[in-house]
Amino acid sequence: MSFSVSKDVLPSGLTVVTIETPHLHSVMCAVYVRVGSRHEDERTNGVSHMLEHLFFRGSRRFPDSVRMNAAVEAQGGNLNGVTMRDSSYFYTPTHADGVEVSLDILGDMLTRPRLTHLDTEQRIILEEMLDEVDEKGRDVDVDNLTKRILYEGHPLSMKIAGTPDSVKALNLRDVRRHFERAYVGGNMVVAVAGPVTSHRVLTAATKAFKHLPPGARLAEEAPVELKPTGPRFKYVTLDEAQVEFRMSFPAVREDHPDAAGLGLLRRVLDDGLSSRLPHNIVEKRGLAYSVGAMIETFHDTGTFEIDGASAPQNLAEVFQEIFRTLGTLRAGKIAPEELRRAKTRFAMHLDFLQDSPSELCGWFGGVELYRPAESFAKKKAELKSLTLKHLQHLARTYLTEERLVTVAVGPRSGKKKAEKVLRRAAKWLR
Repeated sequence: MSFSVSKDVLPSGLTVVTIETPHLHSVMCAVYVRVGSRHEDERTNGVSHMLEHLFFRGSRRFPDSVRMNAAVEAQGGNLNGVTMRDSSYFYTPTHADGVEVSLDILGDMLTRPRLTHLDTEQRIILEEMLDEVDEKGRDVDVDNLTKRILYEGHPLSMKIAGTPDSVKALNLRDVRRHFERAYVGGNMVVAVAGPVTSHRVLTAATKAFKHLPPGARLAEEAPVELKPTGPRFKYVTLDEAQVEFRMSFPAVREDHPDAAGLGLLRRVLDDGLSSRLPHNIVEKRGLAYSVGAMIETFHDTGTFEIDGASAPQNLAEVFQEIFRTLGTLRAGKIAPEELRRAKTRFAMHLDFLQDSPSELCGWFGGVELYRPAESFAKKKAELKSLTLKHLQHLARTYLTEERLVTVAVGPRSGKKKAEKVLRRAAKWLR
């Protein structure tokens, strides 16, 4: 192994993870926080994302965004932040000489933010949200629409950015209360990967986060799994040239014993233009510009998903070919060479991750918000043990018409025939 990992916990409860990679030249500094839209209610929906924006407005030692960003950029980096449904993270790449400065800035912005310009950020976020709605204000974002069905009545169903009404209603008291609740030692992880030492990182993190108050890690209520009474279909009419769609099958959390096998199934379906979905639908038949598969997991749930876009007149045939392709997996029709290729490429991907400070921070730091990270060696051993029989069992268990939720957004002309194919999904998913 060309790197070593150490973990320390400061008196505040802040976890500091150092991934020493002496063979690399760049460093990634990242801070992970267990807070996102699933930690909000309908009235404050969007407050986590609002906080992300406000952090970049300046802190006690770096009072405006120009000075804050200039200090990071002088070290070869660029400051960034991301809000998701279950967590948020803030990061900057940096030259090896800039670790102390980068952590100092991250620490000050996340522990002593000025939290100013709320009204300006509200206007910016409202503009940002226009990407997800049509001219009537209807939500036409496939991901949002899908989550609303999969997690109905649960915070995971809410939009990350919030709604126009909830964002407009946010006030400084809401923001400060959310900040004080989530940005505490037990709810955060600092991760640094690159040509550094754990002693250097721990010293720098201790100084940078000296103002971080102690506090407990946030907990969440797990969503109730959607009852297998599908296939479900939601079609939102929109005057566009293509239909965008997503097929979702409720699956498992990221550390579930079945997760690795589902990940390998995903790669059999979509791991380059020679794999099944892009070859059968795009390259061979020209029915769509793109079709792909992915898995989205949280620490307590997950989904197996197939995304794509096509002309409305092709949508029904695209659905049919997807079902035919899934049916071959359920029948165990995976050639030994195809399985070997998928395993090899999966293992190569794990090797490639180890060359990226950013990926190493996510693997060992981001996961630490929920549980200790597993080693790459363990992941590879798990992958190696998977058999064709095991994959067939997973396909027959999870990729069923009863579990299927499909959302599509596009011209009305694509709906009727596609709906007919969905009602007959069992014909192909045998």
